[in-house]
Amino acid sequence: MGEPHRIGIVGLGVISKQYLETLASHPGVRIVAVADLDAARAESVAREIDGCRALSVDRLMADPFVETILNLTIPAAHAGIALAALAGGKNVYGEKPFAVMFSDAERIMAAAGSAWAGGAPDTVLGTGVQTARRVVDEGGIGRPVAATATWTSSGHERWHPHPDFYYRQGGGPLLDMGPYYLTSLVHLLGPVVRVTGSSSRSRDTRIIASGPRAGERIPVEVDTHITGSLEHLGGAVSTVTFSFDGVATDAAPIEVHGETGSMSVPDPNTFDGDVRVHAQGGSGWTLVPPSAGYESAGRGIGVIDFARGHRRASGQLALHVLEIMTELMRSAREGRRIDLTTTAERPELVPLTSKREWCGASPSA
Repeated sequence: MGEPHRIGIVGLGVISKQYLETLASHPGVRIVAVADLDAARAESVAREIDGCRALSVDRLMADPFVETILNLTIPAAHAGIALAALAGGKNVYGEKPFAVMFSDAERIMAAAGSAWAGGAPDTVLGTGVQTARRVVDEGGIGRPVAATATWTSSGHERWHPHPDFYYRQGGGPLLDMGPYYLTSLVHLLGPVVRVTGSSSRSRDTRIIASGPRAGERIPVEVDTHITGSLEHLGGAVSTVTFSFDGVATDAAPIEVHGETGSMSVPDPNTFDGDVRVHAQGGSGWTLVPPSAGYESAGRGIGVIDFARGHRRASGQLALHVLEIMTELMRSAREGRRIDLTTTAERPELVPLTSKREWCGASPSA
């Protein structure tokens, strides 16, 4: 067993709890420091983890004992924290989106040098998307020609007590949920070369429905329904929809259509779920047993994957996905088809890996 990979966490909001569940007891990594604008919160989290210190953000960035910064701040802070981490000679892994502005994401990748810059979502490394990827790779539906991805909600103000940032610049359904679906589509079908988008905004204000601010009206600064087409390098065309303007949908999260069959892919915001295939001339949908991916994984598996010697949750992929999203929105504004400037290799397939295996692996495994 090698020495555990040493991690410092910046940002201890709601999502951090899921990361801590995955990382805090893993033998291949060690959380050595945490920081948050709320110092009391950082102290509370540090007390729960053996050998962990609560530091200021600046002190954590400068700490020579920290190898990788896990950046769980709000989207508006993602780029600043990532750049500071890289300037301090550390690797960085961030929550989605990689940055709010594409130009900031480019700066992160330019600053990375020999360091690793990676980013969420790592849900795509679970058995759901990875099993679907194996079906495609092994010709289970023939040559892929098309795909659909659909996410629909009536809006986060229905459940979130402080939903303001979802409706400000840098928010909206595409930047919020798009990374899960678009990263999956790149895993399944390869990089995108061209996009065309359309968008709309159903209303200029939203009313918070729960919590201490229930009944308060908040402004909407972004489009809340985005749809578009993605032209993949291999020739397949994906049609995508992300909306805060629908009540519900029966559409599969992702469907991929090939020359000899169609495949239903589970929710990419989770790590597992059923993959089903309908063969040409078949009598119905057939369940595909899990055949690839990290079993029973949780958020943070992308960092563990890096500690195991891989770079599947790469910054280059996150950069490419961010460009897909920002150019879809620009296409909608300008009413034209747009060629992308970035690309990304499809990450290597994750072999079927039990929780016992990935929980027991050392950084050198």
